[in-house]
Amino acid sequence: MILRIITLILLMLKTMKSTCVGRFVRVLMCVFKKEENTMKKMIMILVALLSSGIVNANTVDFGAFSLDFTDTLSGASNPASGYGVVNYDYQMGVHEITQSQFDAFRSDAGFAANTYTYTNGVNRPANQTSWFEAAQFVNWLNTSQGHQAAYDITSVSLDVYGHTFNAWGAADAANGGTNLYRHKDAVFFMPSEDEWVKAAYWNGTNLQTYATVGDTVPTQAQSNYYDGGYAVGSPDNLWDAGSGVAELNGTHDMLGNVWEWMESPYSPTYGDHALRSYRGGAFYSNSYYLGSLTRIDYTSWFENSSIGFRVASVPEPCTISLLAIGGVSAIRRRRKL
Repeated sequence: MILRIITLILLMLKTMKSTCVGRFVRVLMCVFKKEENTMKKMIMILVALLSSGIVNANTVDFGAFSLDFTDTLSGASNPASGYGVVNYDYQMGVHEITQSQFDAFRSDAGFAANTYTYTNGVNRPANQTSWFEAAQFVNWLNTSQGHQAAYDITSVSLDVYGHTFNAWGAADAANGGTNLYRHKDAVFFMPSEDEWVKAAYWNGTNLQTYATVGDTVPTQAQSNYYDGGYAVGSPDNLWDAGSGVAELNGTHDMLGNVWEWMESPYSPTYGDHALRSYRGGAFYSNSYYLGSLTRIDYTSWFENSSIGFRVASVPEPCTISLLAIGGVSAIRRRRKL
């Protein structure tokens, strides 16, 4: 019986987001408070495995690859105004989407290989990617896990002009019907501009200029950008996704390497031809373009070697895991009667 319970706990910890772990452990200790010390020790060992990274609570497995997400960014605190105001909890992808991850989507979805040649390595960010292509990648992430697609896109290919985009109706739109780009039931999505800005620059009190601890201009060892010369040499001047140091909220490479597409339109318009925002600077940008005040726009079918993207997610609720543990407790009580 003890072995079965331990196995159940381990399975739950492997899939649970880190924000749930504290509540989860408190419930466990209540359930097993009358058990021998061995059981309590086993619970703490399993929690230690989670903390050590052997079991990663913020990693989602997609079969061909996995994606890491930050700890939950809380909607409880926000800037007073401007970009970065997000009144709900969410998680940001730790890394840029890589070429190998994007190619796994192409293969599984039956799309042809990219007509543009990627440069120097499968772990480089997936550049030469349009907004439409990024949106279809995100839809595939959702549907491959049994979730609702985030974006209403009709495509016959990944060619630059092969897409039709439709806004969701208010009943299906995210954020209480106000975000017509994203479906309310999608789990994975491109970050909106507010979500991206908050994940990069919000320190819990104010928006910083840079996404660095201490709000200092990053060095070229920390972020891949231009400072009198390139941080990385020819031919592509990129480095592998995740090569930069950990930023303010646990991300890597939000500053530099490649610009990153935002889900949001540059101005509040919807449709196939709406300009989309991108932020963060690239390998050729000087430090000004890494800052929180800089935003750029381009058409949604634009592809360039300096533009890529990352993915955000909604936190996994604790409820199912806690109810399951409650069920274990009830079974044990019945067996003792």
